[in-house]
Amino acid sequence: MSNNNNITGNTTIEEGTLYPFKFEPILKPVIWGGSDICRFKNIEPIQEGIGESWEISGVRGNISRISNGYLAGTLLEELLHSRGEELVGKEVYQKFGNTFPLLIKFIDARDDLSIQVHPDDELGKKRHNSFGKTEMWYVVKAAPGAYLYSGFKESITPEEYPETVKNNTFTDKLMKYDVKAGDVFYLPAGRVHAIGTGCFIAEIQQTSDITYRIYDYNRKDAAGNSRELHTELAKDAIDFKVYDSYKTEYEKNINHPVKLVISPYFTTHLLEMDSQMNRDYTALDSFVIYICMAGHCTVKDDKGNSETLRQGESMLIPANTKSVMIIPDEFSKLLETYVG
Repeated sequence: MSNNNNITGNTTIEEGTLYPFKFEPILKPVIWGGSDICRFKNIEPIQEGIGESWEISGVRGNISRISNGYLAGTLLEELLHSRGEELVGKEVYQKFGNTFPLLIKFIDARDDLSIQVHPDDELGKKRHNSFGKTEMWYVVKAAPGAYLYSGFKESITPEEYPETVKNNTFTDKLMKYDVKAGDVFYLPAGRVHAIGTGCFIAEIQQTSDITYRIYDYNRKDAAGNSRELHTELAKDAIDFKVYDSYKTEYEKNINHPVKLVISPYFTTHLLEMDSQMNRDYTALDSFVIYICMAGHCTVKDDKGNSETLRQGESMLIPANTKSVMIIPDEFSKLLETYVG
């Protein structure tokens, strides 16, 4: 952490007014990535092979950097160390300390991703001294034939599971969904899942980078090597129960918040608007994040700050903000998420 808190003139991290923060995206080149992230976020020149954009991150080695206002250039970690409760909320800071609790991503799958599962908090702490990884997906857009896997469609036992991986029948046991823009999936830790070719997704997750790779379609790299699998490690993490459905159903309601996910880790609403929307956070002891899915809007807080939010951008509203006015330019679509 830097000890130099002078950002602009005489204003310091410790004393300046907190405002709606935007961040420099952390682009992740991977073999399965495409070019849609750059196009969606209007980043030029267009880069091929970008599979993920980490929008707001407190993951060690991938800490987000503020891109707007007098604190431009400051790391999220530095701001959290200095203004913890004001930034994230009293209870959130007491629970998570100087670890920002959510990771926001865009994912562009030009190829099938491996079948995975993530540990819960208890297992994550025991094995990795890490939080677990519960997440959600919002499908921003989907190519014809795009699909994903979420959960089991038929029951298998922990004893049967390794054999299905070995004989290439594991995916037959999973629920496969053809997807379209606007589809939502909540993925509690322990739910087996995978993103398929042609999916462009916004992901909200706990701050954890612990992934157990169960199956990778027997793919080889350029040197003829298979990727490491974590079949045995995953066994204790997997929720083998079969549920009726793994897809979140909701009804759109223009100019009114629509609840998508309510969980111990985050609550997420869909905000679609063609006129001004006011959000009251007086009773909320948490930061709020907006992720812009379409259009652009002006975000004004109760301190007199005003920032523009465009498609592909994310914004962090500090916990000491009690109300926000969102003014769309014609039409805007946002995801709103917070802890609690």
